[in-house]
Amino acid sequence: MQTLQWLTSERPVPYEEAVAAMEARVAAIRAGTAPEMVWLLEHPALLTAGTSTDPGELLPGNTLPVHRTGRGGRYTYHGPGQRIAYVMLDLGRRGADLHAYVTGLETWIVAALARLGVTGMRRQGRVGVWVLGPDGRESKIAAIGVRVRRWVSFHGISINLAPDLDHYAGIVPCGIRDFGVTSLDALGVAADMAMLDSALRATFQDHLPALRDTAA
Repeated sequence: MQTLQWLTSERPVPYEEAVAAMEARVAAIRAGTAPEMVWLLEHPALLTAGTSTDPGELLPGNTLPVHRTGRGGRYTYHGPGQRIAYVMLDLGRRGADLHAYVTGLETWIVAALARLGVTGMRRQGRVGVWVLGPDGRESKIAAIGVRVRRWVSFHGISINLAPDLDHYAGIVPCGIRDFGVTSLDALGVAADMAMLDSALRATFQDHLPALRDTAA
């Protein structure tokens, strides 16, 4: 039976270094020489631009480095205080259904947030997870951007624990102008990264497509 490896990086990982590591792991999963993996990490403060990025959504005054990337989606921010989970799964053995995979990532985040006392919501036409703030307005707390190569996934999700939300002012986050961005800290949730990681690990298997055994 194939196992799933969890890896946690204690220090921020440079973006290009993380992408190179994911590329190598995806190739190894495809070759059958390494197990699937969920990699929990943070990045130094930076912006990433996905394959659907509109250049006009990079706003004047941004001072952060911008990394072009092969994941889906548009501009987003990564930085300290944000938990990133890069998810490298053999989707060929999990149903080969990209829509179901993205839905599973969203429901996984919702379940993990629920363990911290936060009600996360999915919204049709808006990929990611949303919450209601004290003013009753919806704001985004988690983003999703994935890539699939020969049915092996990489990139993944980001959840705002306590990042510097001012850095989002340099972009139109994920191309959505009508809603804000928030964090667990901004919501007044007393949680740390270890608590968030524990919630993510405890809820993962119930929300991602089940692993299917293949014939020998």
